[in-house]
Amino acid sequence: MTDLADWIPPPLPSRTPIKGRYVTLEPLGRAHAADLFEAFAEDGGAMWDYLPTGPHKDLASYIAWLDAARLGWDPLHYAVRMADGRLGGTLSLMRIDPRAGSAETGWLTFAPRLQRTREATEAVYRLMEWSFEAGYRRFEWKCHAANLPSRRAAQRFGMSFEGVFRQAGVVKGANRDTAWYAAIDLEWPALKAAFETWLEPGNFDGAGRQKQSLAALTRPVLAAVDPLVG
Repeated sequence: MTDLADWIPPPLPSRTPIKGRYVTLEPLGRAHAADLFEAFAEDGGAMWDYLPTGPHKDLASYIAWLDAARLGWDPLHYAVRMADGRLGGTLSLMRIDPRAGSAETGWLTFAPRLQRTREATEAVYRLMEWSFEAGYRRFEWKCHAANLPSRRAAQRFGMSFEGVFRQAGVVKGANRDTAWYAAIDLEWPALKAAFETWLEPGNFDGAGRQKQSLAALTRPVLAAVDPLVG
């Protein structure tokens, strides 16, 4: 049994930007609405398939959702500012429980311009970095069990598979089985080294192609592998 007699629960996140090498995570605000809606218009609707909201039919409906979301503290939503200055999407810290030292990332709405980029990976990494370095013991990722790209992403980010919760919810009138993944604080130093190695400019050629994959760097850290995605 791990002795936590001297452990101090971490603080709640503050509504301040988180700056990275390629991205800045900006607390979601009304000023982001038009640019985010423009980014989301690049998608035909598939990015919303497993989310409880969207696609939004017009800017007004997106603003209505954003105005409710931006005032909350859990989930705490961030807009992702890309290296070229454009907004590429949003993500959040959620289910934030300082007493247990646990936090989750969720509500990832990444427009096509952000998907499969260094910025997308770094956006998730910076929330993980903030959480562990603030003193959280556990960082979670949960997704619809049918969402194979999300399951692959969780494992690529170094989060170990913890199982599938059957009939965990009802989303958009359909059943949701939820796949669970997490990284813990003992794994964080190795994961941080993996992300920093992958994000180095020298890891990419002139066309932006990676030389060493993040999955290869994080796989040795995994406590359990998702059998569905390998």
